[in-house]
Amino acid sequence: MAKTKSEFVCQSCGSVHARWSGKCDGCGEWNTVVEESITPVEPSGRNTLRTNGAPSPITAVNHEDVVRLPTGILECDRVLGGGIVPGSLTLIGGDPGIGKSTLMLQASHYLAQNAAPVLYVSGEESFGQTRLRAQRLGTLSDNLLLLTETNSDAIRKAVTNGDYSLVIIDSIQSVYTPRVGSAPGSVAQVREAANEFLTLAKGEGTPIFLVGHVTKDGAIAGPRVLEHLVDTVLYFEGEDKQALRILRAVKNRFGSTNEIGVFEMTEGGLNEVPDPSALFLNERPKGVSGSVVFPSIEGTRPVLVEVQALVGEPTAGSPRRTVSGVNPNRVSLILAVLEKHGGYAFADRDVFVNVAGGVRLEEPAADLAIAIALVSSLRDAPVLSTLTAFGEAGLTGEVRGVGSARQRVTEASKFGFTTCILPKSSAADARDSAVTLLPASGIEQAIDAAMEL
Repeated sequence: MAKTKSEFVCQSCGSVHARWSGKCDGCGEWNTVVEESITPVEPSGRNTLRTNGAPSPITAVNHEDVVRLPTGILECDRVLGGGIVPGSLTLIGGDPGIGKSTLMLQASHYLAQNAAPVLYVSGEESFGQTRLRAQRLGTLSDNLLLLTETNSDAIRKAVTNGDYSLVIIDSIQSVYTPRVGSAPGSVAQVREAANEFLTLAKGEGTPIFLVGHVTKDGAIAGPRVLEHLVDTVLYFEGEDKQALRILRAVKNRFGSTNEIGVFEMTEGGLNEVPDPSALFLNERPKGVSGSVVFPSIEGTRPVLVEVQALVGEPTAGSPRRTVSGVNPNRVSLILAVLEKHGGYAFADRDVFVNVAGGVRLEEPAADLAIAIALVSSLRDAPVLSTLTAFGEAGLTGEVRGVGSARQRVTEASKFGFTTCILPKSSAADARDSAVTLLPASGIEQAIDAAMEL
């Protein structure tokens, strides 16, 4: 019989410690190190992936186009790269109540109606609770099979005994395997259960979705290895008091990680938002300072978002820097460039930067829009309401070129924007008869052009 041993594992990041410690050396969290009993498990055929025997040239394998399964939700299919890949393992995380289970039920209903039956494994809600939710969403179907189970062996048996187009585990933190002595939700249990579902998905060719909780920092709870095991990691983002929801891929072995899906939460479930630009600009005020529209690129789709800035009066104490929706380090860089090369004084002022609608911008092309919004608020001088701007700011004050210039300008033109300030090196690729282009090689030239309009 295998000998049981103990190890001290951080429940936040999964770091293993030789002894108990009040603070985790890996992530710095307090009171997260817990002793877990580990029983070594001998590898068996059911828990190992099938191999092709001896090594062979990759060119010897016949290429077959993968037939993806559409979920019936275009925004979800866009993020997945065109649909669900057979045999894939996908992890979807998000805050409690954000809509993860709602999205899974709506996708399950479409597949159950148009493909093979779907198995929905609920480990946190009873049969009646899940049925009530499905009834409210209008997703009741005879081909949507519900199983309330947390034992991984029982779940594996149900999957192997059926022919399903999709299996959903809600949630991975509620599942346990009898071969591990720790409680469900612990690092050891989550790691072992994820391994079992990985081999099950690859062995049976059945796609599996794992619903995961997130920590207070927004990361998926459990060991970091969980995200390395799965093929795709999706995050469902949004504010509790707002109807807007954004589905974002942070890892995708079968598609791009830059795509986003935009939804609106209603009483009847999640509604797709095929035109996010109109939604984000719907409540934009006109004639106010500190507001500039930025044409961003999310994957293959241009999206217009409003960048807002507020510069407060000089203060005697330490000035505040509050940033939402963009990288705070980029804002600090832009402030330094404006002070050095533009002569603007921000050192003793409160600075607030926000992207309206809860959008998060990752690309440096937003630098120029942020800079113009900051100066507009500092001067209390509104910019032209039909103005857009994009470009990357360099430390020497130059405006660097960015990609997809034509797509950005074309999207702005569709919504009635008539003027665009952009990098000089990108102007040749962004011609549009309905938009006046104002190329700028330096950040001072760009701000002067915006303030003179």
